Amino acid sequence: MEAYLPLIINLIGGAVGGNVAGGVLKNVSLGTLGNSIAGILGGGAASQLLPELLGAAGTMDIQGILTQIASGGVGGGVAMVVLGLVKSLISR
Repeated sequence: MEAYLPLIINLIGGAVGGNVAGGVLKNVSLGTLGNSIAGILGGGAASQLLPELLGAAGTMDIQGILTQIASGGVGGGVAMVVLGLVKSLISR
């Protein structure tokens, strides 16, 4: 279970990041469920990329946990914005 904890933290951070980005950028919001799904996808992708770049990858000390939360939130927010922009361009 401990091996999956960083991924779970990233997925939760991604869902939160997607919803925060959707709340701030209402014109590209996908709704609560869409923002959450896009955020989870972005958080999962970020769990593979950002911790390696930021250091503390896979560690469960406070720095590692904060890195996981931040990378999940950023990844989730970015994924939600990208998907929201694609959706708005397609619907034109």
